[in-house]
Amino acid sequence: MPRTPLPAEAPTPHAPALFSREFAADPYPSYAWLREHEPVAWTRLPSGVEAWLVTRYEDARRALAEPRLSKNPAHHAEGAGARGKTGIPGERKAELMTHLLNIDPPDHTRLRRLVSKAFTPRRVAAFAPRVAELTDHLIDGFAARGSADLIHEFAFPLPIYAICDLLGVPREDQDDFRDWAGMMIRHGQGPRGGVGRAVGKMRGYLAELIHRKRRDLGDDLISALIQAADDGEHLTENEAAAMAFILLFAGFETTVNLIGNGTFALLQHPGQRASLHDALAGPDHGDALLTTGIEELLRFDGPVELATWRYATESFDLAGRHIRSGDPVLVVLAAADRDPARFPGPATLDLARRDNQHLGYGHGIHYCLGAPLARLEGKTALARLFTRLPDLALDADPEQLRWRGGLIMRGLRTLPVRFTPSGQGCEQS
Repeated sequence: MPRTPLPAEAPTPHAPALFSREFAADPYPSYAWLREHEPVAWTRLPSGVEAWLVTRYEDARRALAEPRLSKNPAHHAEGAGARGKTGIPGERKAELMTHLLNIDPPDHTRLRRLVSKAFTPRRVAAFAPRVAELTDHLIDGFAARGSADLIHEFAFPLPIYAICDLLGVPREDQDDFRDWAGMMIRHGQGPRGGVGRAVGKMRGYLAELIHRKRRDLGDDLISALIQAADDGEHLTENEAAAMAFILLFAGFETTVNLIGNGTFALLQHPGQRASLHDALAGPDHGDALLTTGIEELLRFDGPVELATWRYATESFDLAGRHIRSGDPVLVVLAAADRDPARFPGPATLDLARRDNQHLGYGHGIHYCLGAPLARLEGKTALARLFTRLPDLALDADPEQLRWRGGLIMRGLRTLPVRFTPSGQGCEQS
C-alpha cells in the first residue's frame, strides 16, 4: 500500500506544515501535533527524500537503540537515487565515510573502543583551563564595545579554536579551519558546492597533518588517535582522518548551537536568568545550577533537532507503523525532549530540573562521544558571559531572528546583544 507523506510546505486541515521558515523559527507546535496524532510519520523532506519521523520520547529512545536500524547509508532502499542527500555533503568524495556516525557493530565497536582510548574524560577535564582562557579572550574582543553578535563573535569561534587546540592543529592554521567550518555551517546559504569543497580541504589538511604527527608525536588528540591501540589493533590513517573530521564537524556545530540557543533561552526567561546570576555569585560559583542547567538547555531547545540518519535493515513495527527494510528513519530529538508523557511542564525552562534524561546527545551505542567536551564548553561560556556581562540583553526583536537551514542541527544565524561596556560598571575577569 502506498504511503502518503506529510507535506513539506503547504498545510492541510489535518497535518502541520513542516520545514517552512515559520516551522524553523518554532517547530514545537508542529512536533506536538505529530506526537499526538502521528508519532511515527512518513514524510517528504525538502531534499525530496522520504523518511519516517519519530517524535514520542519512548519511541525515540527505542529507535535510537534499535539494532535493526543501521547507520550505514548503503542500507537506504533508494540507493543511488538518494546518494549524497542523506549524509554530510562531500564526505563520500573526500573518503570520510568511515566514522562513528556511519558504521555499525562490529566495526563501530572497534572504532569507538580505539577512539575512546584517546578521547578520554581525563583529557577533556585537563582541557578546562584552556577553554576558560579562550572564552575570556573572545569576550575581551567585544566587552569594551557594548554590543556584539554572540554567534559570530563568541559561540562560533570558541568551539572551533577549542577543538583545533585539542586535536593539535597549529595556531597558524586554525583560521583556515574557522573558514572551512563557516562554509560548512551555512547549510546551503553560501556558494553552490561550497560545503563539499570545505570538506575536501579539511580532509586533505587532516591527512597531511596525520603524516606529520606520525613523525613528531605530541600531547594532542591526533597523536593519541595515532597511538591508540587495543590488542594490537590501531586506527588506519584514513580512519584517524575520518575521526578527526567528525570530531570537528559534529563537535563544533553542536556547541555553537548549545551556546547560542542556551543564551537566547536565558535572555527570554528572566526568572531563570536571575536564578543563574544568584548562583554565579554563590560559594560554588554556580557550578551546581550550571550542571543541571546545561542539561535543561539541551532538553528545552537543544543543538541537535533530529538525530542523524538511520536505515532499516529488515522490516519491523514501531508504534503501530510498519517500517520497511531500507526505509530511512529520523528520530526527532527536539520533539521527544518536549514529550509531556516524559517531562512534566515540557515547555517550561527550569534550570534546576533534576529528572532530566533527555536525548539531546542521543542514546545507546551511538551516544555522542564528544558530549563531555560540549558540556564543558557550554558551562564555561555561559558562566563567563553572564558573570562578565551581567546586564546582557537581546538587541533585536526575537521574532525577527533567523534560524539556520538544515535538517539535523538547530541554531540561530545571529544573536545581537547589548550590555554595559567594560569599565562602566561591568565586572572584570
